[in-house]
Amino acid sequence: MPSIASLLNSLAADYPAITFTEAAAFSWSPDAQTVFYTPNDPDADALLLHELSHGLLEHHAYNRDIELLAMESAAWQKARELSTHYRVVISEDTAEDNLDTYREWLHARSTCPACTATGYQDGASTYSCPACQHRWKVNEAKICALRRHSL
Repeated sequence: MPSIASLLNSLAADYPAITFTEAAAFSWSPDAQTVFYTPNDPDADALLLHELSHGLLEHHAYNRDIELLAMESAAWQKARELSTHYRVVISEDTAEDNLDTYREWLHARSTCPACTATGYQDGASTYSCPACQHRWKVNEAKICALRRHSL
């Protein structure tokens, strides 16, 4: 397995249109065409390939929350493909643990605050409950605390 510095050098050479910038958290910025990374993370190499994969798959925005989960899953699949070339080991636990955070986020957003049934997304940030007909609005909250407000 290459060191993170060696992997970064290889990726920068192979993908000159993408910028790699050290930051407090891993993320992909489609507007800046930048992968932000944290070199000291124990899974830095896998996470680096994952964020790069968002760029290679041209992930920009999503309309429904479930689309975000699909993009995350696709990026992990692409990272696995890249891992062979770059001699990076991506454990299933790393990928699934990261995907679980999005699954939990999606579940929390879709849980009806009135009756706790699973609702469905009917707008960019609104959900409806098929059980009690309650409607609620959610904030972006991928990193910060989730907020649900009744409509």
